[in-house]
Amino acid sequence: MLTDTLDRLSVSTADAAGERPLARWALMTTAILFLGFFLVLPLTAIFVQAFEGGIGEYWRAVTDPESISAFTLTLIATGVAIPLNLTFGIAAAWAVTKFTFRGKQLLVALIDLPFAVSPVISGLVFVLLFGSRGYFGNWLTERDIQVIFAVPGILLATLFVSVPFVARELIPLMEEQGSEEEQAAISLGASGRQTFFRVTIPKIKWGLLYGVVLLNARAIGEFGAVSVVSGHIRGETNTAPLHVEILYNEYNFAAAFAVASVLAIFALVTIAAKAGIEWKAGLKGRVR
Repeated sequence: MLTDTLDRLSVSTADAAGERPLARWALMTTAILFLGFFLVLPLTAIFVQAFEGGIGEYWRAVTDPESISAFTLTLIATGVAIPLNLTFGIAAAWAVTKFTFRGKQLLVALIDLPFAVSPVISGLVFVLLFGSRGYFGNWLTERDIQVIFAVPGILLATLFVSVPFVARELIPLMEEQGSEEEQAAISLGASGRQTFFRVTIPKIKWGLLYGVVLLNARAIGEFGAVSVVSGHIRGETNTAPLHVEILYNEYNFAAAFAVASVLAIFALVTIAAKAGIEWKAGLKGRVR
C-alpha cells in the first residue's frame, strides 16, 4: 500500500515537472548523438589516423627527439603550474571565504580574469611586458635574461591560463562549509597550522583534487598563449600542442596524429580521474 502510494507520488511529481517518457528519451538521444558526433567520433578518428601507418611508424613519431622534447616541456610547464597555482588557489580561497577586507570583490574578479581574456591576448601581453621591445625588455637584455621565445615565457603563459581552477573550485565549497569547525578547533587550543592541516584540508580535499585535475588538463592542452610566447623553436620551445600544429602544417599527418593521440590519452586519464573524484566525493557525502 505504502509502495503504491509512493509510486503514484513519484509519477505525479514527474508529470508535474514535465518529465514525460517521450521527452526524456528525446533529450537523452539528442545528448548522446551530440556527444558521439562532436566528441567520440573526432577522438576515434585521432587514434585511427595515428595508427594508420602501423605501430612502428607510430612509435617512431612519438619517440622522435623533437616529440620527446615537446612532451618534456609540456610536463615541465604543467609541473610548475600545479604547485604554484595550488598554493595560490588555497590562499585565495581562504582569504575570500574566511575574511572580510577591502578589495575582496576585486580579488574574485581578478581570479576569473583568465576565463574572460583570450589566451592569445594574454600571450601578447607577456610579449609587450617581457619582449625585447617590451616594458621590461631593456632591463632583461642588460642582464642577459630571456623570457619571451624561451622556457620562462611558456611557464608564465601556462601559469596565467591555469590560475583560476583551484580557487574557483574551493571558494564555493568553503563558503558552503562555513568556519564553525575551524572556530571550534581554535577554541579548543589548536594552533592555526593545526587547524589548517587537520580540519580545513580534510574538509576540502575532494574539491582540491578536482581543481588540480582541471588545472592539469588546462596546462597540458594550452595552445594560444604558449603559441604567442614560444617562438616555435623546434626541440626547444615547442610544447606538445605546438608540435602537433607544426607536424600537421608540414603534411606529416601520421606523426601529427600520433602526438595528438598521446595528448588524447592524457585527456582520457584526466576525465577518468575527474569521474573518480566526483564518485568518491558523492559516495562520501552519502555516507555522511
